[in-house]
Amino acid sequence: MKTLLIVYHTMTGGTRQMAEAAAAGAAEEQGVTVRLQPAVETQPDEVLAADGYLFATPENLAAMSGLMKDFFDRCYYAALDRINGRPYAALVCAGSDGSNAVRQIERICTGWRLKAVAPAIIVNTDAQTPERILAPKLIAAAELARCHELGAALAAGLSLGVF
Repeated sequence: MKTLLIVYHTMTGGTRQMAEAAAAGAAEEQGVTVRLQPAVETQPDEVLAADGYLFATPENLAAMSGLMKDFFDRCYYAALDRINGRPYAALVCAGSDGSNAVRQIERICTGWRLKAVAPAIIVNTDAQTPERILAPKLIAAAELARCHELGAALAAGLSLGVF
């Protein structure tokens, strides 16, 4: 049995919806256990125990969220050189762009020597005012379908031994 660890942080619910859609897609694959966990609760031993990863974060101030960064800070050195070659993908719920949050995740995963298996999915909510930035998000069905497909593909690759 393979394990896919989905680590996420959310402030307004958008990233959680994306991560849950990916988890639902991954759960359809036999032979894969899906662990969907908030970043603040995820520990290094859980990173070490997983066979693949999906990292999901909101874009905050043109960067990944602070609590997602905290997850990487807490787990990075404990996992360094112990998870080399494992597959990963990323999801970003952005207010405008999201590309810098993706770059940050990619750089950390390069240091971990993980293998990107799909382009990151960035969902742009166009939230540009304080009110819209802080408001609960509702991610469109088409965007959630993309997240679902990514989760399913990642789990299938794990199950089949492709990754």
